[in-house]
Amino acid sequence: MALPDNAKIAKEAKECMQECVSEFISFITSEASEKCQQEKRKTVNGEDILFAMTSLGFENYSEALKIYLSRYRETLLANQNKPPTGQFGSSGSGGPAGPESQQHVLSGDPEMAEDGTAFGYTVHNGNGNEY
Repeated sequence: MALPDNAKIAKEAKECMQECVSEFISFITSEASEKCQQEKRKTVNGEDILFAMTSLGFENYSEALKIYLSRYRETLLANQNKPPTGQFGSSGSGGPAGPESQQHVLSGDPEMAEDGTAFGYTVHNGNGNEY
């Protein structure tokens, strides 16, 4: 559920929400990190986070995120296999790829389908409006 466009949120409420989100991230990450330590690995990956969410009782979220992670990785691979579409600089050669190929997969429009979805999910702007 999104807030109406004219909603006002108290500073204390925003700070409280930020603290809750930080605590939630720490809670999940701790569990994932523990799994990595048991397996003698140093890097926490997406599967570790999903495992932690499931083991901590957030399986409803982890199932949706498994799909998202899979589609995210598919998109990354597809974008890596695309040839660069432009060049920086005036010479037109030898420079890094243009901004189109440098955009992060989650940054917006290039990955958004014509029906307003990204990775199969409707995209919201946080104000209750869909993109």
